[in-house]
Amino acid sequence: MSKRDYYEVLGISKGASKDEIKKAYRKLSKKYHPDINKEPDADEKFKEVKEAYEVLSDDQKKAHYDQFGHTDPNQGFGGGGFEGFGGFEDIFSTFFGGGSRRRDPNAPRQGADLQYTMSLSFEEAVFGKETDIEIPREEVCETCSGSGAKPGTKPETCRHCHGSGQLNVEQNTPFGKIVNRRVCHYCNGTGKEIKEKCTTCRGTGKVQKRRKIHVKIPAGIDDGQQLRVAGQGEPGVNGGPPGDLYVVFHVRSHEFFERDGDDVYCEMPITFVQAALGDEIEVPTLHGKVKLKVPAGTQTGTKFRLKGKGVPNVRGYGTGDQHIIVRIITPTKLTEKQKQILSEFAEVSGTVPQGEQEESFFSKVKRAFKGE
Repeated sequence: MSKRDYYEVLGISKGASKDEIKKAYRKLSKKYHPDINKEPDADEKFKEVKEAYEVLSDDQKKAHYDQFGHTDPNQGFGGGGFEGFGGFEDIFSTFFGGGSRRRDPNAPRQGADLQYTMSLSFEEAVFGKETDIEIPREEVCETCSGSGAKPGTKPETCRHCHGSGQLNVEQNTPFGKIVNRRVCHYCNGTGKEIKEKCTTCRGTGKVQKRRKIHVKIPAGIDDGQQLRVAGQGEPGVNGGPPGDLYVVFHVRSHEFFERDGDDVYCEMPITFVQAALGDEIEVPTLHGKVKLKVPAGTQTGTKFRLKGKGVPNVRGYGTGDQHIIVRIITPTKLTEKQKQILSEFAEVSGTVPQGEQEESFFSKVKRAFKGE
């Protein structure tokens, strides 16, 4: 059976004042009280009047009723707002399985990771090295052994959250009461209260120190790569394991070599004579000097490969190669004898004299602009 309108039950209008609501209730409750009225339906009418008064006399319930009437927008969620489930967390756990997944504030937790940036020379990155670094990090206070309490005392269970680390906060809304769980601000979620704090760490249980750590840098490390040093991060919480240290590398460039993965590139200058007649030249590599045979007629930009003379793979998968690009250098200052020899060479080889060559070149440019 559908319920009657509460205003109709009390015989008042929606604009009735609190005094009018109370006056109507007193009159009707006396009329239908079971001890006075012996009619068969008096008991039901008395309950109806009482229910109407309980709603309309409460400002929050009245506002909710004026907006939604007897239709409860939270039906199916307990009928009395979200409070029947203990908040949103319980609603989700009810419909999506599993129980409450609140974190135990006293459970062991891993410490935070740290990051350190190290600068390396080109050679150090190629061949690796061992070194000591000094990093600032938090460590367990030796005075209180990490408890945060003054020696001779110990933390007590928080009397506000009873050790849970969370507080239930009720909020009244037009939809009913909502219970939110928040971190206890009295103990900062630890579930413990420290009445007498350690004077060394001021109750935190940790102190800032600079720690020297030995690091082994593998051969072949490249710019931007990182190395994980296990267990050298921040200390764990409640007996949890420490975090890790990540060393990020910045490799400085080299004036002669250029790296691409595990391969190395460089340019070697040779003379016109060496390129024309061929020669055996000495080439610097990361692994020492080597001899390279330049065949006769080599053109500028020709690339040669020295297998296994590159960078060792950081994961141990062999070694890269070194690539050599030859550049023919044209002399800028010639003696009279050198000029004479080159002129004779040009004449023998049928090379066009310089003046005619320049004239021929510029003629081609002019024709290109004219579209000939």
